[in-house]
Amino acid sequence: MDIRALRYFSETVRLNSFSRAADALHVTQSTVSKMVRQLEDEIGTPLLIRAGRSLQLTDTGRVVYEQAQQILAGVQRLNTEIHNTRNLRQGHLEIGIPPMVNILCTPVLKAFRERHPEIAITLLEDTGPQIEQRVAAGTLEIGMTVLPVAPELELEMTPVAAYPIWAVAQAGRFQKNRSTLPCKALKDMPLVLLNNEFGLTRTLRNMFRDTGIAPEVAAQSGQWDWLVAMALAGMGVALLPEPFIHRLASDQLQSVRLVEPEVQWQVAYVTRGGYLSHAARAWLTLSSELFAGGPPVTGKKVARSE
Repeated sequence: MDIRALRYFSETVRLNSFSRAADALHVTQSTVSKMVRQLEDEIGTPLLIRAGRSLQLTDTGRVVYEQAQQILAGVQRLNTEIHNTRNLRQGHLEIGIPPMVNILCTPVLKAFRERHPEIAITLLEDTGPQIEQRVAAGTLEIGMTVLPVAPELELEMTPVAAYPIWAVAQAGRFQKNRSTLPCKALKDMPLVLLNNEFGLTRTLRNMFRDTGIAPEVAAQSGQWDWLVAMALAGMGVALLPEPFIHRLASDQLQSVRLVEPEVQWQVAYVTRGGYLSHAARAWLTLSSELFAGGPPVTGKKVARSE
């Protein structure tokens, strides 16, 4: 059944006139008459009885008119929602974010809420590998992770930031006035690392393998602040990305940047590729703007702690 025919019929009934309906629809009266007649032919019975200058609905015409009102209202709602979705005036966005990455997302989240307040956002916190698995399975549209990504998942990656990794230890562990530390020096130090499912630990273990280091791992945890506490207690050296170094307040800690090679904590968005919702594309665009216009972004140099 032609939606346009229902609209022409509905306007004719509402205005009780073919000519007034034609004016309202900006078409000729003959066009309105033709569309109503086609609708009657399709249904197989008259819908309107012409009584002089007025129009009367038949029983079937009354049913068609009532149902047409609901159908046309539904079409209008559909068009409105499509418009609102395209213009980011409604919708829902779920983003997977690892706990270590969430501090980077606060400015993006704040700006997105200010720019698109009608978009509902759900933040799903999980480890990078779990987020990658959810995106690959199609249960999550977009997620953040720390490179490298599991290659067998065949995900598309959009790097957004890269920061050097620092070694954090109890004051006195490193030579005074030292600001950098060769990675090979870690072989003689007990280390406190994040659990193996964290992308940072994957990066570090790749570095250990490439440089021939057999690390002495004193402890592992899923909380970066506990690693700092263990380092402060003298249990070992914590290895953390630069953004977390800025958050250390104790003068009993010493921080030096890893070099030779300089290991990067690389944060990226992952998707399955192909279609992305309007909200997801807007989030990626805003992230690119706030992360200094795109990858790679290196954080500000951190002053060493003595």
